[in-house]
Amino acid sequence: MIYNIEVENQDGTKEKLEKYKDKVLLIVNTATKCGFTKQYTELEELYEKYNDRGFEILDFPCNQFFMQAPETDEEINTICSLKYNTKFKRYHKIDVNGKNATELYTYLKNNYINKERSVRIKWNFTKFLVNKKGEVVGRYEPKTTPKEIEIDIERLLNE
Repeated sequence: MIYNIEVENQDGTKEKLEKYKDKVLLIVNTATKCGFTKQYTELEELYEKYNDRGFEILDFPCNQFFMQAPETDEEINTICSLKYNTKFKRYHKIDVNGKNATELYTYLKNNYINKERSVRIKWNFTKFLVNKKGEVVGRYEPKTTPKEIEIDIERLLNE
């Protein structure tokens, strides 16, 4: 179950995702020097619009795709705060593919209900939508903008 998974905070401490039980989650692997980085703006808009209804965005910077997140966690926070005014939770930089892929991303890839997609993450800003029960109910490729996911978020929040 997703709530038993531990993730690493930027300060090196660990926390279980159980703190997000009964919330709708959008989990995103991000990068600051990617063609999709501008999606931070729409992500923050969704967060501000729906956070008080039980919606959370979990941001996992990833440097696996052409070194597009080369900065330290602190530098990434500065960029995201100053340029995109993000307020959602950002975790320690991770790998999403390969032998060093985090437990969370291994779980997301293997437990997405619709198995027709490739298990491998193809690029930064791949998004996973998790319902209030902790089920991975949506996977959206990087070209899918956060605004395009809004209808699915609303539906899950209303369930």
